[in-house]
Amino acid sequence: MQLRKTLLIGLLASALLAGCSSEQDNVTMSPLPEVQSQFTPYVVWDKSVGNGIGKYYSHLSPAWDGSVVYVADRHGVVKALELETGKEIWSQDLSTKKGFFSSNESALLSGGLTVSGTRVFVGTEKAKVYALNTDDGSIDWETDVAGEAISKPVVSDGLVLIHTSNGMLQGLDLLTGEVSWTVNLDTPSLSVRGESAPAVAYGAAIVGADNGRVSAVVLSQGQLVWQQNISQVKGSTEISRLNDVDITPIIDENTVYAMAYNGNLVSLDMRSGQIIWKRDLGSVNDMVLLGDNLYLVDQNDRVLAVRKSDGVTLWTQEDLLHRNLTAPAIVDGYLVVGDAEGYLHWIDTSTGKFIAQNKVNSSGLLSRPQAVQDKLMIQARDGKLYLYRR
Repeated sequence: MQLRKTLLIGLLASALLAGCSSEQDNVTMSPLPEVQSQFTPYVVWDKSVGNGIGKYYSHLSPAWDGSVVYVADRHGVVKALELETGKEIWSQDLSTKKGFFSSNESALLSGGLTVSGTRVFVGTEKAKVYALNTDDGSIDWETDVAGEAISKPVVSDGLVLIHTSNGMLQGLDLLTGEVSWTVNLDTPSLSVRGESAPAVAYGAAIVGADNGRVSAVVLSQGQLVWQQNISQVKGSTEISRLNDVDITPIIDENTVYAMAYNGNLVSLDMRSGQIIWKRDLGSVNDMVLLGDNLYLVDQNDRVLAVRKSDGVTLWTQEDLLHRNLTAPAIVDGYLVVGDAEGYLHWIDTSTGKFIAQNKVNSSGLLSRPQAVQDKLMIQARDGKLYLYRR
């Protein structure tokens, strides 16, 4: 596996490489805003799943399909739970057995779970991808990939798409796990810890890369169709020169929306990759599209609503600066973000004003909240999974 120098963004978004402490010293987490909650979300159930992700920067997150939730911890425990009750259906341990008296070696699960059909997929920092049977958790196949599989697997057109940490996009055969094709998206020597999961539509995958480009790849052949640079390297420090596109692009009809760290938020033509409009906004957090608006958390933890047609900012919420927010989610009509102190913030999508706030878990939140029917699902750093109802 190719090794490369990476920037690890941990509990603080400003946890920088050695030699950049002066920049880190200037960053202060905003105090918890005082919110007069209009409702109090309550826990339907909670369930501990191993040890979670601990101190590591990992977006390992659950997935759900129908009446079943699939969840994992970094060490290798994967569980299927009943959605309504949280009751365990099965458990699988992907950690490596070392010996009778030795503890198992961590599988280093990462990126997130994806469920499709009769399988649930997960990648690892050891450059492996597993396909587990949804009935009992047994391993249907496992495959070695080109590098750390730290982005969420994406299933489309008979393939499992994996974007590895060394810049390779690979298409694995859905049934066997065999590598069908590999595309080198290139990667610089220094980058943010994270990779863009591809978005798929019209037989193509749209994916961001660590070199500031967005690429379109034909799924049937693994052929690169176009690339568009949405971020130019600038600045005099290593941090200011980072220009990764780590978010999952959004495809809306024939338009692609993507964003780079220290770069731009752009609207691209799906067919040609040409830029329609761009705004000076950057982030590593995925966006969400609702109706005519994009909702995002920028690299300073400002929450914004942006009109998709022209990139105009409709409102900005700045009371959560440097609280290390999760990517946003739309839950029951509200915009919801979590933070490093373990709070969920519920925001009015029309005005950007706080509607409610609740404490989830003192270990903190890093993975994105998820809408599950009319409920919210969130996994804390310590591995505890919560299902909330408004």
